[in-house]
Amino acid sequence: MNDTRRIPTCIGIILDGNRRWAKERGLPSFEGHRAGMDNIEPIAYAARDMGIRHMAVYAFSTENWDRSKEEVSYLMGIFESMASKRLTKLSEEGIAVRFVGQKGRFSQALQDAMHKAEGKSPKDPKLTLWICISYGGRAEIVQAAQTAAKANEPLDERSLAKHLWTAGMPDPDLIIRTGGEERLSNFLLWQGAYSELFFLKTYWPAFTKADLKSVLDEYAARERRMGK
Repeated sequence: MNDTRRIPTCIGIILDGNRRWAKERGLPSFEGHRAGMDNIEPIAYAARDMGIRHMAVYAFSTENWDRSKEEVSYLMGIFESMASKRLTKLSEEGIAVRFVGQKGRFSQALQDAMHKAEGKSPKDPKLTLWICISYGGRAEIVQAAQTAAKANEPLDERSLAKHLWTAGMPDPDLIIRTGGEERLSNFLLWQGAYSELFFLKTYWPAFTKADLKSVLDEYAARERRMGK
């Protein structure tokens, strides 16, 4: 990439379209979820190589618990396998991993795997991958307010930001949603107040490094006024 271009520090991605991707190929919907999880790794490498320092992915929302027990169980298996095996490779590639959301809702085995994966993260990462799992922007803001109130802290922007699940993550410069829908669906509601939004028809499993580069090209041409 051209070094003179404006590179975002942090990007967010809503991973949408897994089931439709599978359906169009005559595959079980579950295979779409697997393909979607498989695609996180190459896109993380692409983001790292493009100079992006933080990438947040919306892997499982608080509302996704309402899906069928069979689908949720399948997703939990994918998450545990990803946390216990694949993420170790990311650490070897200079990528740190952080899980954010209602982690207490998961099995102890999955919680242990997430904690172990986070512990293997490099101290000076080239990219930090924030995996939003059992995540909802409203729930995040509510728990931050409750934590601040319990600590007798003032309920202002600084105290709330300190208690967000994503504390330490820069606000995303841009948010991408794949799959054709044009809404945030409860993703990074606080952090994305001034994010540039990109809605792509491409399904997440088919999203490539070239697609990311195209988004960054458009982002570099936009003027961010931040309300001014």
